[in-house]
Amino acid sequence: MIDNQKEQVQSSTLIPTNYGALGTLVTVFFFWGFIAAGNSIFIPFCKHYFHLDQFQSQLIDFAFYTAYYIGALGLFAYGSFGGKDLVGKWGYKKSIVFGLLFSALGAAAMIIAVNANTFSGMLVGLFIVALGFSLQQTAAQPFAISLGDPSTGTSRVNLGGGINSFGTTIGPIVVALALFGTTAAVTDAQIAALGLGKVIVLYTCVGGLFVAAAALFHFAKKVPAGIMEESTEKANKALYMLIIMTGLLIIMFAPVFSSYKTDLTNASTDAIKEMNAYRLKWLLGALGVVVFGLLFANLSAAKKSEGWGAMKYPQLVLGMLAIFVYVGVEVAIGSNLGELLKLDSFGGKQASEATPYIAMYWGSLMIGRWAGAVSAFKLSNTNKLLLQIIVPLIAFCIILGVNTVAGYDMKPLYYYIFCVIIQIAAFYFSKDKPARTLLIFGLLGVVAMIVGTQTTGTIGTYAILSGGLCCSIMWPCIFTLSIAGLGKYTTQGSAFLIMMILGGGIIPPIQGKLADVINIQNSYWIPVVCFGYLAFFAVAVGSILKKQGVSFESTASTGGGH
Repeated sequence: MIDNQKEQVQSSTLIPTNYGALGTLVTVFFFWGFIAAGNSIFIPFCKHYFHLDQFQSQLIDFAFYTAYYIGALGLFAYGSFGGKDLVGKWGYKKSIVFGLLFSALGAAAMIIAVNANTFSGMLVGLFIVALGFSLQQTAAQPFAISLGDPSTGTSRVNLGGGINSFGTTIGPIVVALALFGTTAAVTDAQIAALGLGKVIVLYTCVGGLFVAAAALFHFAKKVPAGIMEESTEKANKALYMLIIMTGLLIIMFAPVFSSYKTDLTNASTDAIKEMNAYRLKWLLGALGVVVFGLLFANLSAAKKSEGWGAMKYPQLVLGMLAIFVYVGVEVAIGSNLGELLKLDSFGGKQASEATPYIAMYWGSLMIGRWAGAVSAFKLSNTNKLLLQIIVPLIAFCIILGVNTVAGYDMKPLYYYIFCVIIQIAAFYFSKDKPARTLLIFGLLGVVAMIVGTQTTGTIGTYAILSGGLCCSIMWPCIFTLSIAGLGKYTTQGSAFLIMMILGGGIIPPIQGKLADVINIQNSYWIPVVCFGYLAFFAVAVGSILKKQGVSFESTASTGGGH
């Protein structure tokens, strides 16, 4: 009785969630995931059609992640020179609408490039699409947090992420059905035989979905404008630091790209090792530019905060590095998984045999995000606990079912349910506290990756796959903690965080090159280090926010209805 009264009192003090606006927002999240699924067909298609090597085909991902960085940097530069944040000036709602329409222009550019039969033009089109995504996500993340009490902000971002993952999960099936007339696993031969006409149809539909999503959001009356009237002080020091950092990144990337002109077809083993070491050196240099650049900003802002804008907040700077590391480790684990499974000690699986495992890794993100989204709804403690047990199991079954329908053998992954059960227990002990959640899952990630580097077979495979379960909950935790207490700098800080999606373009190739130098299994020590930093950030940010008098975890820990 006392617990029920306590729950009612605490719930009444929380800001109510705007479920109408949240429902519209997560619909847009679904479109992002669904549309992104088209790339799973587009990348191998380009590789076959334009006769690209593996590195050249990866330019698609590089163009995508670079656009996030450039887009967010452009938003910040405008705010720094104009004295008012562009997203804050437009409002969250209008910014998302403009971002969707900009992505639609990118889809149109893709159609033009396909008609012109030019791969570079397609890269430009994808770059424009991703620029729109950069604007959308810069607005959408803080918007979701603002649609209710700050203590439940992580859960609302989780809900959006869960819906996004669902779109990504069913997207490849729908795209395969539309292009090939079948939901069965698409073969390389089918992709190679795909004509340009169907690709044009694909991106015409993609552009239409962008426009439809923009219209849905624009005409939704329940969605507030989300305009921030406050002007922000100029952050010239932060801007100059980022411009310098961008220049240094270009310097570091140039040798890596130019080195791929070298023909190593008939090269000796020593020559190949020398080239791999050369490329790894420059990639590590790019990583150093980001790490030391952000640490320099943090130390400089601590001495004199004027001119650093949102970067004067240490939680934001350390959070930028956390987002960089998080996106990097999430992509790196999945990108290198196929190569790991080729090892005899991991089953010696070829590409078609590895597909179910890769699908389960990315599906693990959906499992965790669905579980984390439970707290976004007004539920009693008992009902919430039950759903946090049931929902991940339902998500696991959906992943098995969808991929079974797609023609994949999922039987070897049935026992992966024990990893899901461990995640359910971790959610219970996290008590909806973002810092505690990030710490628990960061430590679980460290343990899982160490197990993956030291064991083989089913145990080693499951350990690496569970990295997806660990990553699933991290983005909203990092984002919520990083912008806590930023006030009028919230959208500026959001742009900085979106900028750090760049980690997906640096950390994965570092692990790939390390695998060339040593071996693929031991290259997974890179994720160990990444998860270690994320656990450190969870501890450090809690202390930082406490010193600033910023705390919303005490209300989040009640577990009551929100």
